[in-house]
This record gives sequence, C-alpha cells and structure tokens, in this order.
Amino acid sequence: MVLVLCWKLKKEQFPLPLLLLVINKVMSIVENYHGDESDDDKEKKEILQRMECFNRIFVVASSFVQLYYEKYILKQPCMDSKQTGETWIREVLDGHESRCMINFRMSKMVFTSLLRVLETRYNLQTSRNISSTEMLGIFLYILGTSAKVSQCRERFQRSGSTISRHFAIVLEKVSRMATDLIAPEDPFFSSIHEQIRNDSRYMPHFKDCIGAIDGTHIAAILPPNEQVPYIGRKGIPTQNVMAVCDFNMCFTFVMAGWEGSTHDTRIFLDAIRDPKYKFPHPPNGKYYLVNSGYPQMKDYLGPYRGQRYHLPDFRRGRPVFGKEEIFNHSHSSLRSVIERIFGVLKKKMGHFKGYAKL
Repeated sequence: MVLVLCWKLKKEQFPLPLLLLVINKVMSIVENYHGDESDDDKEKKEILQRMECFNRIFVVASSFVQLYYEKYILKQPCMDSKQTGETWIREVLDGHESRCMINFRMSKMVFTSLLRVLETRYNLQTSRNISSTEMLGIFLYILGTSAKVSQCRERFQRSGSTISRHFAIVLEKVSRMATDLIAPEDPFFSSIHEQIRNDSRYMPHFKDCIGAIDGTHIAAILPPNEQVPYIGRKGIPTQNVMAVCDFNMCFTFVMAGWEGSTHDTRIFLDAIRDPKYKFPHPPNGKYYLVNSGYPQMKDYLGPYRGQRYHLPDFRRGRPVFGKEEIFNHSHSSLRSVIERIFGVLKKKMGHFKGYAKL
C-alpha cells in the first residue's frame, strides 16, 4: 500500500491532505457498515479492534508517504545562487590582479599558463558539466585558502562529491607535471653557483656544493583509526616530507607521504637507495648539505656535532671561535636556503601554514 501511495504521489502529485481525508472517510463508512451488520457486542468489539489496528498501520504508512513526498518531490535546490563557480572564476580572472593572488595564490598570467600546460601536456579536459578552468580554480582555491569542501560547495555552487572528484583529477595531473618539473636544471652540475662563487665565506670551501636537503612537517587529515602513526612530536597528524633544493630556491626533489613519526634518516636512506624515486644523486666530487639529523656519509656533508650550529645560537652567544664553529656557521648559513624555501611555500599556500619544522 505504501508503494502504491508513493507512486501516486510521484506520478500524479496527489495532495496528501486530500488523500488522508478520503481514506478516513472510507474507514468511517466501513466501520458504520460493520456496526449495522451485527448486533452482537463481542463481534462488534472484535471488528473495532481490527479497525483500530488497521488505523494505526495506516497512520504509520501515511507518515512514510509524507516523508517521501517532502524529501523526493518537494525538494528545494541547495545550490541556488545566480553566480556559478565558472562565472565567479571568470570575474576573478577579468578583475584586479590582487583578487587572483588572494584566491589562487598566483597571478592571472601564471594561472592561464598553468591551465594551458595542464590541458596540452597532461590532458586536463573539460567535462560535460564543468570546465577545465573551474577544475583548476577549485584545486587552487582549496590549496591557497585552506577552504573546506562545504565552503567550496557554496563558493562554486557544486555538490561535495563533484568538488572532491575534480580536485582528485587535477591533483593527478599536477603530480605528473611535478615529476617532470622538479628536477635539477643541470643534471651534471657543471658550474659553481654564483652565490658560492661571489661570497668569500663559501668560496673555495663549498665550491662543490650543489644544494641542501631537509625535511618539514605538513598537516595530514586522516580517519581517526589511521592517525596514530602520523602523530609525532608535533602532536597532530602530519606527513614528514623530505626535499632537496638548489641555491636558486628551486626544488629538485620532493618525497612526500611518510608518517609524521618517521625519522628523517629512514626517509633519506629510502630515497637515495630505491631507484624508483629517481633521486638526483650528486656527480663524483659534488655533495649536498645536510643537518645533524642525517647520517654523515660520502656525498652528503653535515656539520661538526657537539658545536654550535644554528644561526640564532651564534647571534645570541659569544663570537664565532675555532675552526669547527667557523665551519658550522658557514655551513648553516649556506644550508638555510632549504629553510627559506619551506617558509616561502608555507606562506604562499594556506594548507601548509603553521607547520614549519622546529
């Protein structure tokens, strides 16, 4: 009976109050008919009990019908703004330069160039319901402003599943692009970088240095039952990300995905030993700078241990004294390029703010 009533409501839009009135009238007629048919009190009482039971069943059934009607027939659209996501993005790209910087963390020219590269080289395509421009806008808006899916639903007038699905599509394209772009500009490191060549603190002692290695913690959002391995000394779930950069402040290698509780040394050894990661090993005679958290080994130069190392320690304390401290001071100053590039990244992208490595 419930299915029949639901079908009637859906197909014919039969008013629910009128339906209830008709059925109650029928029940009244049936009750009166049975009352006239028998004068035996016992039989009449039994009939009334059955009718009461039927009435209760009918009340429950009508409640389900009403819920169905209100949920599936009288639905009010949630995304009812006249400004669609596509319209808003076009307004931002046609507007003042600062609007694009605020919402997407890049200039309008960079946004357009990135979109063209993703379309031509990595096959980012417009779908039936959403353009490639809006897909990229959703992706950059989430990264740049730390927006939640619920906020993106309102901003772009899209469902949560649409937001998540197209974010994942763009993420896959950008990840493929990253493997092509994040690499040394000169794989043979044939020249000495001008920052070293023109500074007496580094030349000639660090003339064969080609970059720096360090790790940083990036916040991770996980289901509660998967969070424990990712909670390290930060006290929150994070990924421990290892990166390599050159002295132009460009990343040449990034390894993400390790749990926040994982030690830097384990990530480092896995990266340089497993060929699948394509780590840019230094050529013979060249080396990277690392801090004391990494192992001292060939091609990876660390500081003297047991001596002052970090620049704030030198600023607060006595003047630099001894060959070990002189070396550590120059080493820390040159290696600080990796800390600066992490700072720029976290300041630029909202999702990375507040998780600088201590």
